[in-house]
Amino acid sequence: MVERLRFFPAGTDGLLVELDGLETTMTLLDALQADRPGGVLELVPAARTLLVRFDARITTRIALADAISRIDLSHRSKRQGETFEIPVTYEGEDLSDVAELLGWHVEELVRRHTEATYTVAFTGFAPGFAYMTADDAAFDVPRRKSPRVRIPEGSVALGGRFGGVYPTDSPGGWQLLGRTPLKMWDTNRSRAAFLAPGDRVRFRDMAKGASVPVSAVPAASRACNPASSNVEGLLVTRVDRSALFQDLGRPGHAGQGLSGSGALDRRSLIEANLCVGNPRGSAALEIAYGGFAIKADRPVTLAVTGATTKPTIRTTDGRSLSVRTGQPFALDAGDELTLEFPTEGTRSYLSIRGGFAVEMVLGSAATDTLAKVGPNPVVAGDVLVPAIEPVSAVDPDRPVPGKLPRAGDTVTLDVILGPRTEWFTDNGLTTLLAQEWHVTAESSRVGVRLAGAVALERTDSAELDSEGTPVGAIQVPYSGQPVLFLADHPLTGGYPVIGVIAGYHLDLAGQIPIGGKIRFNALAAFDPVLREPQR
Repeated sequence: MVERLRFFPAGTDGLLVELDGLETTMTLLDALQADRPGGVLELVPAARTLLVRFDARITTRIALADAISRIDLSHRSKRQGETFEIPVTYEGEDLSDVAELLGWHVEELVRRHTEATYTVAFTGFAPGFAYMTADDAAFDVPRRKSPRVRIPEGSVALGGRFGGVYPTDSPGGWQLLGRTPLKMWDTNRSRAAFLAPGDRVRFRDMAKGASVPVSAVPAASRACNPASSNVEGLLVTRVDRSALFQDLGRPGHAGQGLSGSGALDRRSLIEANLCVGNPRGSAALEIAYGGFAIKADRPVTLAVTGATTKPTIRTTDGRSLSVRTGQPFALDAGDELTLEFPTEGTRSYLSIRGGFAVEMVLGSAATDTLAKVGPNPVVAGDVLVPAIEPVSAVDPDRPVPGKLPRAGDTVTLDVILGPRTEWFTDNGLTTLLAQEWHVTAESSRVGVRLAGAVALERTDSAELDSEGTPVGAIQVPYSGQPVLFLADHPLTGGYPVIGVIAGYHLDLAGQIPIGGKIRFNALAAFDPVLREPQR
């Protein structure tokens, strides 16, 4: 049988390949992993698609589509793993609704869920989140019409034809059956993800005596920030909102369901480091909406970039000194630096000459707020320890930073339409580009939640199989009010993506404040291509 492939754009550096089914998708994934084309950076498999992220300096969508279309997919891949039992307390918020959808009593739903054998097809959405298919074909239920803002860690859920367990507290749109005490993701294990593709799972009802394997519930351990009375460094005296260590992220871990994370405004992070002579990707503090202060215990050289927070220094003799954003400056022992609520932008970046001493997790110091990977958030009372790493010269002549958006401003972001434009009516596409979208207070590092006067109109209410989502994706749930994914976005999602922000506008997107407005400007289209592999 000749497989039919379709290719769709997924931003400036992404290609979504649509196949006939899960087996074909896994076969293509294995083939590309065995012989990866030049320029391919990451592969994100899903139910019937493969998201290919590439380096646009090395290859193109057309070249990749041509190479992929030549792969022989007639010989299916077969994967085998271990068998696990997962104990569940069946008290989920959607238990009764799911039973009604399937035409069963709750007792029958629990019985059939525990009798079924699930097989892990792929991982995604969040680290340790395994998409599992059941040998009971009746388990096929629609996702919620509007996703929840928070689903508790360990929630056992159904979404479409898949089952899964949420590894951390996170947003989500699946139907909740219950919870398990097992940890699905822990970086202290030799294999951080509890489940891997090919593993088989049997769910067990804790109400009927199912026990929890001690080895499967490791003690929680997070990367910590140095903070104690015995540690010397910069004392954090004020944190009104979020202060997180960030660098350029941890790309390359899609196989474990982990997105890249890193600074929302990468250019500002790089500028902060270059100001003080650090390597471009050194860890700095990303401070959301100001309200932050530190006191030095020694002479240090710092820089603040990004949002305009009116940095000021209170010296030991009581003077108040203004600091220019985007320029290096010095603190003496006892001086205190304060950042106030920004007049422009949302995120500021604080660097120190020689870098901060912070623990790396999977090769990065970035804090991923969705995955709960990386250093803990910085709080008042923490001590930030200088790393005193090798540096180059301080650069006081960095370019003057450009203006950032204010609350109420309208920002135009370029967007590449697709991959799922066919899921929307002509009116829906017109609405995306014609009206202003307001940035709501529910926005975070995971994504910017938008609200428009007119919701985006879909062609129908069909379910979309979960598929890879790049940073900058504009995902549209049933409500028709889109979410613009930022650095800590889920790796896969089950709502159609109408477009993806151009890579050069991602930094700007991360600096649009609550109350700001967005207009989308469509760039040249890349039409789907139907191809058949050559023999």
